Amino acid sequence: MNQLSLFKTIHYDEASPEVQQIYDETKRELGLPFVLNWFKCQGSNPVLLRGNWAKLRATLVQGSVPNVLKQLIIYNVSAQRGCQYCAKAHSIFANSMGKSFGSDFVITENLDSDLIPLSYRIAVKVVTNAALNSASVTANDFQQLFDAGFDEQEIQELMAQADLVNMLNTIANISGIRIDNELLEIDA
Repeated sequence: MNQLSLFKTIHYDEASPEVQQIYDETKRELGLPFVLNWFKCQGSNPVLLRGNWAKLRATLVQGSVPNVLKQLIIYNVSAQRGCQYCAKAHSIFANSMGKSFGSDFVITENLDSDLIPLSYRIAVKVVTNAALNSASVTANDFQQLFDAGFDEQEIQELMAQADLVNMLNTIANISGIRIDNELLEIDA
């Protein structure tokens, strides 16, 4: 982003013990050796940070829907909405997971590829629409997900991604955070 960060980012060594504990949880559960800027921009408010981390963990990290599909949804919505931080971060996560579809396959650049399961392509389309225009969601959208093989719990989990990505994008955009150097190194 071309703007200065509007929220102060609290680095690990500046953080309170409570915030350090949350940072440690995020690193462990996300499998990262560093704290994402998305969390650091909330480090001055442990109550907010804990609540947003709990929501992210329950919606993105846990559950039965494959994480690569969740990452694709967040990437796609973020890219369409123009959230530079989330689009870049989640493209890095999705592309690293998408290598299972082919070592040279860049999943975020090939969302319509037949290499991606049809159920994933349907879910990305339906949930992206739900995130961008929730008032337009109909019973037909749910039926498409059922027909694609998702059960009721998985559909709830998928639709929760629409809510999650809206929160992720809002915090990233209003905070003015920049993409993490550590993520850019992974992407290089």
